[in-house]
Amino acid sequence: MNIFFQSNYRSKIVFSCLLVFAAITAKAQQSASYTQFMDNLTPLNSAYSLIDPVASVSTLVREQYVGIQGAPNTFIFNGNLPIESINSTAGLVINNDNFAVEHQLLANLYFSKAVQVSTNAYLGVSLDAGIRNYVADYAGLAPGDPVFTDDIRETKANVGFGVLLFSDKYYFGVSVPQLTFRDLGDGSLLSNDYFRNHYYISGGFYADLDDGISVKPAVLVSYVRGVPTIADISATFYAKRILGLGFDVRTNGEMAAILSYNLDQFHIGYSYQFGTSDVNLGVANNATHEVTLSYRFGKNIGKPKLL
Repeated sequence: MNIFFQSNYRSKIVFSCLLVFAAITAKAQQSASYTQFMDNLTPLNSAYSLIDPVASVSTLVREQYVGIQGAPNTFIFNGNLPIESINSTAGLVINNDNFAVEHQLLANLYFSKAVQVSTNAYLGVSLDAGIRNYVADYAGLAPGDPVFTDDIRETKANVGFGVLLFSDKYYFGVSVPQLTFRDLGDGSLLSNDYFRNHYYISGGFYADLDDGISVKPAVLVSYVRGVPTIADISATFYAKRILGLGFDVRTNGEMAAILSYNLDQFHIGYSYQFGTSDVNLGVANNATHEVTLSYRFGKNIGKPKLL
């Protein structure tokens, strides 16, 4: 019995060390971002919902470091309804993140309003308000060990905003969807990345090429205090606005292949992300799978906006 206890205890300590190592990696990878931002930027900048002013719901599931126990995973839901009489949208974003013993749930309501600034250009502004709930079950790592006795459970209000300049062919935006004025403390393995302000700069455009081929380049720059700034650069090529093939390159040494399928009402997307340098887990196992599904509904929905 004593031998079994010692072995089990050592396993938990080793697992805890692996969690700390993985936390450092997760910190460098900006866990608040996702690969297929070019198809649905609303969770990061809710003013983006103004670009396609129809009712819609979208989901995203992201599994990082497949094969590693306790690796980060993310579920995002967002839905919006148009308010045509005042050129606005209102909606909801729910973001659920899990990393080993740490869990965060973010729920935001948002309201976005567009103002025409030229013949084809609009300026959109959005306001977000909601809550963030954070739980860290450290006691489950090693029961009886005084180092792991203090769990963290905290719920706090969240506010955010976004600004987006856009037309039928391009967009450029700045947003802070997670704005807080107080850090959680030093207890988190993730060094409070979840409870720090997240800043995003985004941009993209859409262009028709020859023979039914079109292209959509996009960029997303994310910044969190104490974490290296990361830029995503992507390009997606479409055949007849239906089938999309693309790629995403991150400045932290990651790349992704992207596949999407678009109909008037449905969008399905998949991306496979992998590491390309020794500074992340790419050499060992850095496979990240991400699946998106969107549904547009209502009267006269027309063709989907590919921005």
